[in-house]
Amino acid sequence: MADTVLYEVNDGLATITLNRPEAMNALNVATKVALRDAVRAAADDDAVRAVLLTAAGDRAFCVGQDLKEHIGLLAEGSGQVMSTVKEHYNPVVRALTEMAKPVVAGVNGVAAGAGFGFALAADYRVVADTAAFNTSFAGVALTADSGVSWTLPRVIGPGRATDLLLFPRSIAAQEAYELGIANRIVPSAELRAEAEKVARELAAGPTVAYAAIKEAVAFGFSHSLAETLEKEDELQTRAGASEDHGIAVQAFVNKEKPKYLGR
Repeated sequence: MADTVLYEVNDGLATITLNRPEAMNALNVATKVALRDAVRAAADDDAVRAVLLTAAGDRAFCVGQDLKEHIGLLAEGSGQVMSTVKEHYNPVVRALTEMAKPVVAGVNGVAAGAGFGFALAADYRVVADTAAFNTSFAGVALTADSGVSWTLPRVIGPGRATDLLLFPRSIAAQEAYELGIANRIVPSAELRAEAEKVARELAAGPTVAYAAIKEAVAFGFSHSLAETLEKEDELQTRAGASEDHGIAVQAFVNKEKPKYLGR
């Protein structure tokens, strides 16, 4: 895996760190390939019970496509220019949203374009008070990618999402919190520790139940109430049969804190 993306697994938590702080963690081809592979590895590893996606430095989480590389590829007439959506962005977003374990984004700075998209693909966003978000796409004559046309309307509503896509602007941390983009705001110096704390709490939790919650929320957005109730029944049956449910019930009776196994 390229050193532009760091990957570490410890006590059930996979930490994926974008590591190009000198370029504001912009996405060149090597970084996109490494990020895709890291996210897929975390999704497929049964030892991983939660994922923390964050970035090095304090200026940027990820400013999206590396435009310097992009300009060069355009000049060469390279077929890689727009195939990156299918080859890199789409697999990253699908792995983040579909993996059967919770994903926390620790947003340490600017998240723009695909960087915004990757943050939105996480289940929970811990955001530094100095961070900001920007859709950016229309500003370079492009449409939304990295799942933003799917995730952003679900987070803030279609009207506001369309506004931010047609008229890109910087959304400061406090406004992001008010819109529902940020789940928690912390001082910049505390971002990494707080994001890791949240992710570790999830990594020690009932993994089967968390996976069912992710699936239920995604399903409910595109199905009727009747279909969603059927899905809830299916998922609750699955969660109820998990070892962790038995552990939780027994711990409740014994007035103890449950120690989940993630299965």
